[in-house]
Amino acid sequence: MIFGKIDYLNLLPFHVFLKKYPLQSGIKKSIEFKKDVPSKLCKMLYNRRVDAAIISSVESRRKKYQKLNMGIVAKRDVKSVLVRKNSTKKLDPASKTSNMLSKVLNLNGEVIIGDNALKAYLLDGGENFYDMGQIWRAKTNLPFVFAVFCLTSSKSSYEKIVKSFLKTNVKIPTYILNNYAKSRNIGSKDILWYLKFIGYKLEKKEKISLNLYLRKARELYFNPN
Repeated sequence: MIFGKIDYLNLLPFHVFLKKYPLQSGIKKSIEFKKDVPSKLCKMLYNRRVDAAIISSVESRRKKYQKLNMGIVAKRDVKSVLVRKNSTKKLDPASKTSNMLSKVLNLNGEVIIGDNALKAYLLDGGENFYDMGQIWRAKTNLPFVFAVFCLTSSKSSYEKIVKSFLKTNVKIPTYILNNYAKSRNIGSKDILWYLKFIGYKLEKKEKISLNLYLRKARELYFNPN
């Protein structure tokens, strides 16, 4: 059981949950060693260096993967998947899904994702960015799915963890919140504010949205350039 961890704030509640979940200490340690940005985790899962990870939605289309009803969802706005207004087009190497979404939405400019995007949003002001979660919602009336829990083996073990997480109201301990705030240089109150925009359940609307996005991306040959 080797899980790849997205090292972004958007999955902080899940990582807090895993710390308390009754897993062997060796498995918990391996999770910390297998952490990276979404695009790197996609490669790790594809090459079976991990057997499960929450990977970019655009990569979840591969038939080799089993999928669970969990991912990273923007309910409306997302605040951490942005295109900078009045800037030269530049893709973010950390996320295939966000790069592709910028083309689907016909947005030109610099794509910024993750904690760096949230920090830029807070420092520079939201008026300087296109929020791709917000724009997708306005166009489709659907929440956007940025990532999906995919795996290559041990489905029953992961299913049990995911079902438990989705039923749990995770409270982030103050010391963990403060550690993340310090390491990301983002205020703890801002982190809690940001997490209100993120969901994790993949239900009917989320799956419709995901399929719509993949269809539009396929029409563009999955080429974000």
